[in-house]
Amino acid sequence: MKRIALALCALSIGFAASAQTDTTKQEQADTVRIGGMVIIRKNAPGEKGQDGEIRVKPVRKSNSKVNTNWWIVDLGFANWSDNTNYSSPAAQAFAPGFDKDGLELRTGKSINVNLWVFMQKVKLIQNAVSLKYGLGVELNNYRFDDRQVRLEENPTRIVKDATLTNLKKNKLAADYVTVPLMLNFNFTPKREKGFGFAAGVSGGYLYSARQKFKTNDNDIDKNHDNFDLRKFKVSYIGELSLGVVRLYGSYATKSMWEKGLDQTPYNIGIRLSYF
Repeated sequence: MKRIALALCALSIGFAASAQTDTTKQEQADTVRIGGMVIIRKNAPGEKGQDGEIRVKPVRKSNSKVNTNWWIVDLGFANWSDNTNYSSPAAQAFAPGFDKDGLELRTGKSINVNLWVFMQKVKLIQNAVSLKYGLGVELNNYRFDDRQVRLEENPTRIVKDATLTNLKKNKLAADYVTVPLMLNFNFTPKREKGFGFAAGVSGGYLYSARQKFKTNDNDIDKNHDNFDLRKFKVSYIGELSLGVVRLYGSYATKSMWEKGLDQTPYNIGIRLSYF
């Protein structure tokens, strides 16, 4: 009997200590998911029957290995790096009488717009390193500073046409179907809009080219031809993520022309993208 009494005494002391510990525990939280929301109810540590704090949060996206972003838009500027030797016979045959100043572009008016049908990221190392690729079109508009520049075909030549007067706009448009491939590095993988960069290459196919004239009276004339532009374009590409802001850039590996001129195109601008 004495042993039983001692055991009951020890058990009662244990229950008392347990009850005392429970009153000092941190508040507990109940979680309920309804559709795209999570409702979190934190039990109040105070008086009995108190409701406590209730929070409603959106459900975060699943930790899928592949993420897809549809219909991304790039808005930027187009230009080219001109390394042409204008004194060479090839350059003078293609652009007779021209020098580097004669084919300068209007920087603020030469526009690049890209429309990506989709871009996907495949996680390689958690959220820190991913493979990024997509499909879209690049639309480049090169606005000539000299409005008398004309591109002739059969054979292709660039000439100065004195009859081109009263012009508001004189531009060369070159459009490509493009596939980008990049390695993406995320320096803040736990944040939805973090900081990082991506670098890689893209391959483009020229599907449309034209020279467009617009007069001061808003009359428009277009001349469609490939003008001996390279059919395929390979470019170095990059993307910089600065929180909610994304910047992009590209620089081709070769001149955009098949012959005559050594003008390497490049683009830079802002990307409207979710990731």
